[in-house]
Amino acid sequence: MAHSGDSVLILDFGSQYTQLIARRVREHGVYAEILPCNVPVGDIHKFNPSAIILSGGPQSVYAEDAPRCAPEVFTMGKPILGICYGLQMIAYDMGGEVDKSASREFGRAELIIEDKSCKLFSDIAERTSVWMSHGDKVTKLPPGFHVVARSHNSPICAIANDEKRIYGIQFHPEVVHTAGGSQLLANFLFDIAGVKGGWNSQNFIEATIADIKKKVGDKTVICALSGGVDSAVAAVLVHRAIGKQLKCIHVDNGLMRRGESAEVVHTFRDHFGIDLDFADAVELFLTRLAGVSDPEQKRKIIGKAFIDVLADEAKKFSDAKFLVQGTIYPDVIESLSFKGPSATIKSHHNVGGLPEIMHLELIEPLRELFKDEVRTVGRALGIPEHFIDRHPFPGPGLAIRVIGDITKRKLDLLRAADAIFIEELRASNLYHSTWQAFVVLLPVQTVGVMGDERTYENVCALRAVSSVDGMTADWSRFPHDFLASVSSRISNEVRGISRVVYDISSKPPATIEWE
Repeated sequence: MAHSGDSVLILDFGSQYTQLIARRVREHGVYAEILPCNVPVGDIHKFNPSAIILSGGPQSVYAEDAPRCAPEVFTMGKPILGICYGLQMIAYDMGGEVDKSASREFGRAELIIEDKSCKLFSDIAERTSVWMSHGDKVTKLPPGFHVVARSHNSPICAIANDEKRIYGIQFHPEVVHTAGGSQLLANFLFDIAGVKGGWNSQNFIEATIADIKKKVGDKTVICALSGGVDSAVAAVLVHRAIGKQLKCIHVDNGLMRRGESAEVVHTFRDHFGIDLDFADAVELFLTRLAGVSDPEQKRKIIGKAFIDVLADEAKKFSDAKFLVQGTIYPDVIESLSFKGPSATIKSHHNVGGLPEIMHLELIEPLRELFKDEVRTVGRALGIPEHFIDRHPFPGPGLAIRVIGDITKRKLDLLRAADAIFIEELRASNLYHSTWQAFVVLLPVQTVGVMGDERTYENVCALRAVSSVDGMTADWSRFPHDFLASVSSRISNEVRGISRVVYDISSKPPATIEWE
């Protein structure tokens, strides 16, 4: 595991905020990892955390099928912080009582701190605004605990057992709406659990390089380099560890953005001196995709073609023993819940059955990092900023942004329109404040006028959203003059598109991508 020093284990009871807890802990320079709440106690001992945080969750602790953690968690002698469901779990499992609340509490609430000597609330105002999301409440304290804070709706809103260093809070300190939430987590980590901190991108890089060297020895390693942030950072990190033993393969599938393949080759071959094999597979992908409109079918065809090309290219490196993959932490925990971990990672995050086909062992140097942490590591490794700050790009590429069947002409139209949109965003200083922006080519043709002639040409949609993590997203409120400029440029410069529309759907109910 590529971290040094103290670490915090977060047991997940199914809360929508669990990832956020890990991010907040890491912001304090402390390594945090998430495991399902029902993880065997032996795995917890193996992880050997400095402290344990119990997440929130949607269930009621007294329900028959309620998610539980191993009872030994409370007798390990580790400092524990229970959040929302976590508080109720502590109360319920340690001899207190939890019941349905007469009125549920969602959103902002005022917290009144009654025990000002409690270390958990050091440097937090006596009356403070917090974020609630619960329908149950603790009605009877477990033995050895006392009430630290209350709210209008929850007389027992924070509890403490200072001797055992076990604390529970009904509100969510990890969300930005809780004033003093970051301070509370810092109090728990540093004053109560006594962790040292100091986990950062530099010591992550050093520890990971040491791990890779030890694992790989003198063997050859293959990396599929797409040009996305994750694969780029993974490749440079592994190259830093083993140099020429790394063999990168870039597959041009014809579904990339304008000039992308040439840029990947130039950056990684020339700038970083990485041994890069270039595979021109445009014809293969377009032939296999011809006439296919169903998005899921497109994904499967692209995944299979990618594996075929990569396996073929990899024959050049028959002595290879490892395959690098840019898996990141949200991919790993996406399907983790209290029901137990699932090994499935979204299909476009990995290279299908390639490790099995080629009998290769996986190296996933970024699997412990969130996206923003990957970017920080990339900057520390000297990867150019325009690679690092790129908007997310789907694994199937432009195939799922051409709605309907795919042809080279449609892809070229989309590439040209998309390049204009991104150029204009950068020129107007709107690119960095946007989570993701792109153009979608619609299977619709409408009447237009070019000069004195009537035309019958394509429609494209601009899509731009603001988001923190892609889980939810709101459409970007761009100035009308900016949208007018983009529309005008696309209509004038891209022969074949005569109408531009702007997508103002949020996620939910819509997704960010159209397919």
